[in-house]
Amino acid sequence: TAFGAAPNTQACAVDIALPGVLPVANRGAVELAVRFGLAVGGEISRKSVFARKNYFYPDLPKGYQISQYELPIVKGGSIGFYIDNEFKTARLTRAHLEEDAGKSLHEDFHGMSGIDLNRAGTPLLEIVSEPDLRGAKEAVAYARVLHALVRWIGICDGNMQEGSFRCDANVSVRRAGEPLGTRCEIKNLNSFRFMERAIEFEAKRQIELLEEGAKVVQETRLYDPERDETRPMRTKEDAQDYRYFPDPDLLPLVIAEQDIEKVKAGLPELPGAKRARYVREYQLSEYDAAVLTESKEKAEYFEAAVARGVPPKLSANWINGEVAARLNLKSLGFDAIPLDPDRFAKLLLRIHDGTISQKSAKDVIGSLWEGAYDPDEIIEKKGLKQVSDAGAIEQVVDEVLAANAKQVEDYRAGREKAFNSLVGQVMKRTAGKANPAQVNEILRRKLKG
Repeated sequence: TAFGAAPNTQACAVDIALPGVLPVANRGAVELAVRFGLAVGGEISRKSVFARKNYFYPDLPKGYQISQYELPIVKGGSIGFYIDNEFKTARLTRAHLEEDAGKSLHEDFHGMSGIDLNRAGTPLLEIVSEPDLRGAKEAVAYARVLHALVRWIGICDGNMQEGSFRCDANVSVRRAGEPLGTRCEIKNLNSFRFMERAIEFEAKRQIELLEEGAKVVQETRLYDPERDETRPMRTKEDAQDYRYFPDPDLLPLVIAEQDIEKVKAGLPELPGAKRARYVREYQLSEYDAAVLTESKEKAEYFEAAVARGVPPKLSANWINGEVAARLNLKSLGFDAIPLDPDRFAKLLLRIHDGTISQKSAKDVIGSLWEGAYDPDEIIEKKGLKQVSDAGAIEQVVDEVLAANAKQVEDYRAGREKAFNSLVGQVMKRTAGKANPAQVNEILRRKLKG
């Protein structure tokens, strides 16, 4: 099915529930669900059952949705994520296969609603987590890692604007030490920013209700980004309201061991394994490794730089720092980076070999980002080469020491700030081109004498 197609041009006889039509399980969707279960360390059910979830919606012509309930395809598993440099884990309850419904359109119909069934029958994997998340920031951090994972393992393009990846947030509040409160579900959040704002608003709304002596009613709510508020959609149903029973048109889903092994063999190196390898092989910190593995594209970019001879720590610092900041400024992902790994690696090697300083490199990357081709040409053109001639630097250091007898005296009296001031004056006299490491080494040696 193609996103953006004219309404109802992607619907088939099953989607519109013509009499006598029978559903068929989608083998590809089953394999992708198994792929996800293996990636999160869940248990793959060798036998799972499709059920009918009964409710009426104008955009659900059959009057029931094919889903899984008591026997889902994936049980358990977990998602790990960092929040404020602290590693946390969210347990997963299950991941189950179901079909999407259509879409009701309320604009431009003058008091009526239009129904677009293009989406009806599309396979979905619904991933349900345990109530382990505390607050909007944690929920968004978890959702971002989950979003990156489904893209990493190739089961979803992750496009939130097109509805490929959607989040429902169950929000409840409680006083410290008390049991979990009554929850409200916020449906179909299609951006991380809206997700955070919706959860924060809903938590505040519930707190205000409880402090006024009222009760929170379990219900499904929608978030209105223009008004920055949630509003009721319908009273929340419990499982018994849906009258689940095994779908008589679909046999139980049995997955053979060899099918699971085949899916496992096709999995790429997963973020957790890659993170551990970066710490082990490249001596990176857990945090650096976690940030580098936030997306497959970012990890590949890092590995491409290291393969070209860039020291891993230098590469990690620049990717997680300057490069990430530039991408964030334009709301771009690593799949849209305008600087190829070859030129990026060449620039970092010029820092590593002392040709330019870190500060000058930021000037160079700005030009590369705008389309300039060769780092060496930019360095030459802008006159950014560092002075690494020890004799020339020593001469400037001697001049600075001779002109600043008071600061020399202060340093020898134990005032470290005086040293920084002397370094600054050497850098100033060399127009920032002296190699900082050499300046430090020569100054320390001279001051000892």
